[in-house]
Formats: sequence, structure tokens, C-alpha cells
Amino acid sequence: MTEQGTRWLNDREMAAWRAYIVGSALLEHRLNRDLQTHNLSIADYEILVRLSERPDQRMRMSELAHDVAHSKSRISHQIRRLESAGLVRRDECPDDGRGVLAVLTEEGAAKLREAAPSHVASVRENLVDILDEQEQEVLGRIFDRLTTHLGGIK
Repeated sequence: MTEQGTRWLNDREMAAWRAYIVGSALLEHRLNRDLQTHNLSIADYEILVRLSERPDQRMRMSELAHDVAHSKSRISHQIRRLESAGLVRRDECPDDGRGVLAVLTEEGAAKLREAAPSHVASVRENLVDILDEQEQEVLGRIFDRLTTHLGGIK
């Protein structure tokens, strides 16, 4: 099938695209499955990590949404779930009455400490250790470029 003006993928491009689609879906599934033993998803884990990396363990919800590439509504839903589990809480932003902060609780920090070793082991087993150093660097450059192109953070 051809449409004028459409740049169809050639065989090499199609193979790369399909390998990415299937590989990324399988990796996300495996990482989520491995975190289920801690009652976390990969999205939950990433939010807890981002909050833990802050000196005060808090972030504006809009900044957090940007950092983890979620919409504002998705981050609100995710934070609501984490809040119900006691892992985060919401605080009003002292600088801006309209702003809301997501804050890592002690329970959330403990959950992250509990889950981190098995998560890192899963990342190593299912991605990092099957690539050599050059492939890891190439993968990093590819996704840095993709993130920049799509308007995300660098």
C-alpha cells in the first residue's frame, strides 16, 4: 500500500521499530512484575525515587509530572494511590497557594529502601548486564536524543 508523501519504513527500519516495541513492552512488564512483590509499579517506584532524590523529599506536582513524563491527571491519580498507601502525602506549596507538593513519607522512604535492591537487580538482569559498555552508552544517547526531541527533560 502506498500513499503519496508517506515515507514508509524500509525492512531495517521496521525491524528496529518492532524490536523496540516488543522489547520495551517486555522489559516494562518484567520490571512491573518484579516490583509487584513490594506492591509497587514501575511508575510508583519512579515517583518515590524522584522524591527521595530531593533534599527535602518533596516536589511540586507539576514538576514531578514533567520529570516522570506523566500528564497532570495521571500524576494526580498516581499520587492519590500512593497517598492511600501512606507512601506520600500532599502539602500546599508555601510559595504559591495554588501549587501542591508531593512529599515522600517515612513509610514511603522505607518502602523504597525495601524495593530498591530487587529492582536494581531486575534492571541489571534484564537490561544493563546483557549490554556491553558501548551499547549502554549508545542506548543512553539514543534516549537522551528522543527525550530532547519529544520535549522532555534532558
